[in-house]
Amino acid sequence: MTIDEMKQIKKEKGYSYAQIAELSGVPLGTVQKIFGGNTESPRYSTLQALEEFFLSETANDNNQNMVCEEVPYQAATEKKQGEYTVEDYYALPDDRRVELIDGVIYDMSSPTFVHQDILTEILSQIIKYIDSKKGNCKPLMSALDVRLDCDNKTIVQPDILIICEKNKNKIRRWGIMGAPDFALEVLSPSTRKKDMTLKLHKYANAGVREYWILDPDRQKLIVYDLEHEEFPVIYDLQGSVPVNIFDGELAINLDKIRELIQDYPEDGRE
Repeated sequence: MTIDEMKQIKKEKGYSYAQIAELSGVPLGTVQKIFGGNTESPRYSTLQALEEFFLSETANDNNQNMVCEEVPYQAATEKKQGEYTVEDYYALPDDRRVELIDGVIYDMSSPTFVHQDILTEILSQIIKYIDSKKGNCKPLMSALDVRLDCDNKTIVQPDILIICEKNKNKIRRWGIMGAPDFALEVLSPSTRKKDMTLKLHKYANAGVREYWILDPDRQKLIVYDLEHEEFPVIYDLQGSVPVNIFDGELAINLDKIRELIQDYPEDGRE
């Protein structure tokens, strides 16, 4: 049975995505993406489960107890900010990059070349240090889902995170369940307020030990030693700054970061 044939049966019988998911055993977000055309090549096992469901229903055309009004995912836009859940987050198209914080969806623009260049340099310095010490911490770069509060209302994507051995039980196939040891965000005009206030509050309350905010426009770095509840320290992008979770043994070279901040031409975006 083809997807188009399944869509026709769905339309005729008025099944909702939630009903199909419940009765076929296929996750709701996957059902929404397949029938919304966002997933072009579903897994064979997924198609098989959907086909079995629709074949069983076509064999029982006289059974009317499942007929109801179709409620596609687009109706979720009628929710108020603050009411969205992890289920809504995963039902969004794959090419839409967002964060979910306390039930509020925040759209994120694509990162710039400078943004990614900075992250690559910082990540390489962290990896080099950990490898030299044969350490067991894992540094990772966005995009990676972090269910910070371990609930169904918040998923963030730190630009860089570090998770260490004592927290390895938080690692899942899809991302991180809980707070990483270290988080870093590179500010952009669209994320400045969120990164400097809302995410600072969330990271602190969730148990992130150290939080860095790098501001390329002002060429400043703000370091929060959340583990020891120290006042934030603001650095110019020069010299080196120690990473507190490694007891200062790792120091990030900010001179290299400053050199990466260049005013590249804007042409070609239209």
